[in-house]
Formats: sequence, structure tokens, C-alpha cells
Amino acid sequence: MSCTHRPECPEAWKSDRQAAVVVATHPEQGWSRLCNGVVLFEDTGLLLPDGHIVTPQNPATNTCERAA
Repeated sequence: MSCTHRPECPEAWKSDRQAAVVVATHPEQGWSRLCNGVVLFEDTGLLLPDGHIVTPQNPATNTCERAA
């Protein structure tokens, strides 16, 4: 993949990979594809182009209280 954006998008293996430009978005399905080939999920999980998974960085917490 060759990025044509200026400045160039960070590569998928770099720590700032999520700063790449969104090239396809599917909010109804909860994901977007970035210029560097990373698939970003709404829960902040990532799927890298080589198939590796990065777990969500901000997992939702269950704030529901159990009825007494």
C-alpha cells in the first residue's frame, strides 16, 4: 500500500497508526478502514493488515447495579 496523503499516514506497525486517514467507514457495522490497511472498530480494537489483533484500549465498563 502506498499512501498519497500529505503528511504521509503512519504505517500499520507504528504506535500512531490510528492517525491514518479513514478511507472507508461503516458506522452501522461499527468499523472503519484506514489508509494504512488497519481496520478500526468502534470499541477501539484494531485488526492489522497482517491479521494481528490489538485488543480495545478503552473497554466499556459495566455500570449497571444489581437489584437488591
